[in-house]
Amino acid sequence: MELTPLVTDGFTPYPPDVAEHYRREGYWIDQTLSEPLFDSARRHPERTAVISADAHISYAALTDRVLRVAAGLEQRGIRRGDRVVVQLPNVSDFIVFVYAFWELGAIPVFSPVAHRRTEIEHFVEITGARAYVTVAHHDGTDLAALAAELHQAWPSLEHLIVLDAAGGGSAMDALLAHEPIAHRRRSLPSDVALLQMSGGTTGHPKLIPHTNETYTHSVRVSAPLCGITDASVQLIAVPICHSMSVRSPGFLGVLGAGGTVVLAPDGSPDTVFPLIQEHGITQASIVPPLLLAWLNSSLREQYDLSSLETLHVGGAKLSEEAARRVRPELGAFLQQGFGMAEGLVNYVRLDADEATAVRSQGLPSSPGDELRLVDDAGETVPTGTPGHLLARGPATIRGYYRSPELNADSFTPDGYYRTGDIVERDERGYLTVVGRAKDQINRGGEKIPPEEVENLILALDGVHDVSVVGVPDRVLGERVKAFVVPREGTDPVAVGLASIRRHLRARGLAAYKMPDIVEVVADFPRTAVGKVSKRMQRR
Repeated sequence: MELTPLVTDGFTPYPPDVAEHYRREGYWIDQTLSEPLFDSARRHPERTAVISADAHISYAALTDRVLRVAAGLEQRGIRRGDRVVVQLPNVSDFIVFVYAFWELGAIPVFSPVAHRRTEIEHFVEITGARAYVTVAHHDGTDLAALAAELHQAWPSLEHLIVLDAAGGGSAMDALLAHEPIAHRRRSLPSDVALLQMSGGTTGHPKLIPHTNETYTHSVRVSAPLCGITDASVQLIAVPICHSMSVRSPGFLGVLGAGGTVVLAPDGSPDTVFPLIQEHGITQASIVPPLLLAWLNSSLREQYDLSSLETLHVGGAKLSEEAARRVRPELGAFLQQGFGMAEGLVNYVRLDADEATAVRSQGLPSSPGDELRLVDDAGETVPTGTPGHLLARGPATIRGYYRSPELNADSFTPDGYYRTGDIVERDERGYLTVVGRAKDQINRGGEKIPPEEVENLILALDGVHDVSVVGVPDRVLGERVKAFVVPREGTDPVAVGLASIRRHLRARGLAAYKMPDIVEVVADFPRTAVGKVSKRMQRR
């Protein structure tokens, strides 16, 4: 049956002439996201594709599992274009489910396992998700109970798939019991293929709609720039649903090249150092707080880390002091990266000199990327002058999912994405991140919208007003600080750190969004027009 283009409500398409240009230039190719995996499986079926805590899975076994799970999902009625929330830890079943949904043409909605009801319910509501894949419990939270509650509250959520805490279990066994469906194309390259989360200042996580074309392009350009080949052994130690883990270069890049992906439940030295030694890890992508933990760990001398060739560090600004320690202390080339789930990704090139490697956040990965650096008035700034970064290109979206008002602020009429970052560009085109125009908090690579936390704190009895900001932190980059104005007559202890964190846990807020610091104040500093001055609060 001939496929017609999928129409996804709430997706901002590229102008036809731009799409034609990207295809003519070879940026967008005739390929879906699942097809490179099956190409690798045909070339070397017995090679190890994924290593997790309790399994070594070959390419043949991985694709068989994907097609069996897809058969089970198809029997449940999951079809092309259906949205499905996937909230799993770093387990091989995440990879299996994502590819299975792509085989059916369904659209996975990536959710970090740290999310709780506040975020998951938002995803279910905005996407009309038909299915929710999660684990029974995580970090002390009963996610099976949450799934049941959401199933009752949202009629669209027809199917729950609850795995054991470490993946697997009876729900997975039931899916794997099906005969595999045939591997064939059930979606078009132009179809929306996934919805990825972005942080921001809009109160709830934004959803980023990527097509097969935009995402495959990003993967194809990222893999060679990061030195990914069929001999690569990649460690995934940050949450598996993050852009860094999926496509920058991520498991998509490694599995497309025919290499091996090693999944770690977390990035702590006592977890990953044994894995690096045991499996000969050649490449890892981590955030600055994990890098500092590795550099400062006394365990380094106990393990052979010499296989590690490249360490890709991104997600937050890395201090030059820490960057200079990577080569002499870990023996790996530091490849700084700077990008965003919205599309643009920059990498320091692997042949860069040491000064560039430790000071810069890279060059754009795609020859089709267009960057503008402008001042507050929108005028282009000279080379070497900080400016607001605007970006468009074959991997960068043209609008958030079902967010017309937000899109009017976040995208220019001619399609540039306003990143909110302030950067400098040198004469070679290398970018250095200077700061951020947005109020979004970057806590160790996790993006936190202050408004979301503020709205929940305001629901606590005794709170008159609240302002949440990011304050500098040597390890995490930023910590979350809440300035709280209590209601008259309220004991400050009742609106202090312990009370607020207890309240937020009860409201289902993710742990990484919790305030690290609470300061009870009589009022907030104000600008001349009466607005809260968060700039002064960050001092």
